[in-house]
Amino acid sequence: MGIGDIFNVLLINPTYNILLLFIFVFSSWGLPGSLGLAITALTSVFRLAFNPMYKKQAEMAVHMEELRPKIEKLQKKYKDQPQKLQQEQMKLYQEKGLNPASGCLIALIQLPIILALYRVLLQFFETSSSEITALLNKVAYADFLKDLPIDPMFLGFNLGVTPSQYQEYGMFYLIVPVVTAVLQYFQIIKTQPKPAPKKESDKKDGKDTENFQAVFQKQMKIMFPIMIAYFSYILPVGLALYWNVFSLFSILQTRKK
Repeated sequence: MGIGDIFNVLLINPTYNILLLFIFVFSSWGLPGSLGLAITALTSVFRLAFNPMYKKQAEMAVHMEELRPKIEKLQKKYKDQPQKLQQEQMKLYQEKGLNPASGCLIALIQLPIILALYRVLLQFFETSSSEITALLNKVAYADFLKDLPIDPMFLGFNLGVTPSQYQEYGMFYLIVPVVTAVLQYFQIIKTQPKPAPKKESDKKDGKDTENFQAVFQKQMKIMFPIMIAYFSYILPVGLALYWNVFSLFSILQTRKK
């Protein structure tokens, strides 16, 4: 069994079955837009399952931002002694009880699950209806999950349509990338830690010296929403629904703090 087969068995197929289970439940209740509701529910389950990790990441980012002025001083002091700089940085992290490597570990744990969810939705909407029905019946764990009615309509949108097809399906599809960009923007500004205040000693020639991280954060506030808006313009609406549910969770989680 290859790596791809293992990935399918452990992540892709279970994700498909959770999606089918939600479709079955919402269809049984007679609710319209069962596919859209299933995507919302599935994304919510994934987001809630990883909520402790997201909170840990947010706390780590805040602590690292608080330490940034001290780290910058160490970088200036030991700019010609890289080994000494690394030792002093690790000493500073230990004093604050921080482990920068844990943030990478958290991201690595989440990544396969998020990729599985994204791949399932992408395959679901980019595969013909007859092929996706055959695939779903093949991977379904139970007979009651087979041959389910798949209604692509949700809140007036066909989830399998891309907003780039607005000339064929209607101008209102252009709302999707706009809403997606707005939610991504608010997600970024809500989840990014506030920069540490600048001191007079950190100013040079009347101008603040900004490090690469600060510049990158400013650019990301604009560039990342634009990028996601473009993807939501050329990809099916169902994927934008997935992104937007994730964004809403992040925004609401930050507001509760």
